[in-house]
Amino acid sequence: MPIRTASQRTALSVVTAIFFMWGFITAFNDVLIPHLKSTFTLNHAEAMLVQFVFFGAYFVMSWPSKIVLARHGYRRSIIIGLVVTGIGALLFLPAAQVDSYPFFLVAFFVLASGITLLQVAANPYVSLLGKPELGSARLNLAQALNSLGTTIAPKLGGLLILSAGVLGAAELAKLPAAQQLAYRVEQAHLVQGPYLGIAIVLFVLALIVWQFHLPAIAQAETHADVAAQARFTPAQWRRVWFGMIAIFVYVGAEVSIGSFMINYIASPDIGNMAKSHAADYVAMYWGGAMVGRFIGWFIQDSFEPANLLDSRHAWVRVLGHLLAIDVAPMRWSRAVLRKRIDPRKLLVVHATIAGLLVIATMSTHGMVAVWTVAIIGLFNSIMFPNIFALGIEKFGALTGKVSSLLVMAIVGGAVIPLAQGEIADHIGIHHAFVLPLICYAYIVFYGLKGSRVA
Repeated sequence: MPIRTASQRTALSVVTAIFFMWGFITAFNDVLIPHLKSTFTLNHAEAMLVQFVFFGAYFVMSWPSKIVLARHGYRRSIIIGLVVTGIGALLFLPAAQVDSYPFFLVAFFVLASGITLLQVAANPYVSLLGKPELGSARLNLAQALNSLGTTIAPKLGGLLILSAGVLGAAELAKLPAAQQLAYRVEQAHLVQGPYLGIAIVLFVLALIVWQFHLPAIAQAETHADVAAQARFTPAQWRRVWFGMIAIFVYVGAEVSIGSFMINYIASPDIGNMAKSHAADYVAMYWGGAMVGRFIGWFIQDSFEPANLLDSRHAWVRVLGHLLAIDVAPMRWSRAVLRKRIDPRKLLVVHATIAGLLVIATMSTHGMVAVWTVAIIGLFNSIMFPNIFALGIEKFGALTGKVSSLLVMAIVGGAVIPLAQGEIADHIGIHHAFVLPLICYAYIVFYGLKGSRVA
């Protein structure tokens, strides 16, 4: 039986720890892809089957996850999601032992199925856990912890998996049978260790969540009969479709860039470096998203009017003192402070800069191309939480349905990397980044027009 009902702060802390873990798992794919590509001598499109299966699970399992959430509520759904994800992580042990690429793909699917349920339950829960107007700020904070996981994973994975080097099939065939067997066992152990650790952490998190009653949210705690009676209006359907497309293209662009970065940066005409070193830039890419989300949370939460004018935020007066300005009595300053940061404007600015950086990396070579692609992560930062918060805005009893549809659109992470892999196999990896560029152009449209509440 649960020990006690958690406060909102405690609940937010527990759930953000879960955000960290699924971020870590997702970014670990970026390290495993080049490892599997070399081990099984795959082309770009075949290697991207990892992301196709992983993010395809979001599409297949989102609606079943919504049903689980409606029947079992947030706490039990999160526990179920953690357990399923842990089972998926354990499947990597036999997949590596039998040296089977299809088995790896099955493990990725089960792993992502559990994360899908976590996404369906945790994203709306965090958005609705407190003041509605600060929903995007809380999601930025949670996604910042998610990005901390995506930052650590490539660096750790590069050390544990890529630093050892991988022999191609032709090189492996030249070795005696005994050495081939020893080599495959060694490669299996490189993969098994990290995923065994991931499984243990997930099961421990499930146990922690089991010990708490998460605070109930009346607006989102919809039962099956309430959800069945609620229907979208035509205007709401337009908003849902615009939001789904925005999630689709954003996740697709973010995942595609991260998935190609190691092979892209390691190529002779770009970074010309070892893949283990290129993994450091993938960590920078995801680290930029983490920094940007912390900043996004800070400016959207701390600059909320009630917070800025509250006596507890003494830093406002300190800043005024340092600038020799008496902040509190000035009418114009209060008028400015009452204007909350618009998440739509932030979305447009970030998507525009990300698109310009994609153009820059496609137009250059060497370290300029390396750094411009790595910096994109900083401007990816606030996109997902802001798109998601805008997507579920003012849907009331329909929030659970909208959430499951938005999570279903994460399938963009399956489709767009695979499409970019096909483009890369035909015109080269350098100019295949035109696909993420198109994605960012749509996000600009969504911030300007598609996200407006009817």
